[in-house]
Amino acid sequence: MPSLGASVWRGIVGFTVVSIAGFLPWPIFDHWFRSLREMHLYVACTVIFIGLSGICLHRLILGPGSLPRFYKLFSLAFLFYVVTWVALWDTLHDESGVIAGFLGGTAIMGAIFSFAFGASRAMPKVIAALFVLNMLGYYAGEKIEGKLIIDHPLMAILCWALCYGIGFGAGLGAAFHFCQEQARALMAAEQGAPDPH
Repeated sequence: MPSLGASVWRGIVGFTVVSIAGFLPWPIFDHWFRSLREMHLYVACTVIFIGLSGICLHRLILGPGSLPRFYKLFSLAFLFYVVTWVALWDTLHDESGVIAGFLGGTAIMGAIFSFAFGASRAMPKVIAALFVLNMLGYYAGEKIEGKLIIDHPLMAILCWALCYGIGFGAGLGAAFHFCQEQARALMAAEQGAPDPH
């Protein structure tokens, strides 16, 4: 049973891999598919994020059958996150749209995670972890990307993907850990071991 630190670390490593792969359509579209619209880019990125997420992150769920369970839960939550984020950003078109997108997207994702694990009492800290850590990673990446994009465009995109992966991955690790507090307690009781925090 992983501690909070171990869960966060697992989320960081796994989602950073997912994020780097998920950002790759951006330079690919810029070079070879410029006629396609921005929505096509979002769809391509979302497919990669969901497709790789289970392989890289399913161990965040305790117990057997974690891979299919993770895909079912994360696919639903991430689709709602993306749709909410894009809808709010597209409506407001500025910095307030980005923040509203993060808040709305992570609130829906956190609610889905919490209800799926029967952990409604953990919902505020699940949403807070997803929102704060996701935003930190996003804005750190955006800042680095802004400094590199002119002279080193590919490196700029990869740095943004790296920061986003670290931030969102940490949030996911914490969120899954908070949601499974009851499961950890039951497993610890069965094994006669203390619950790691």
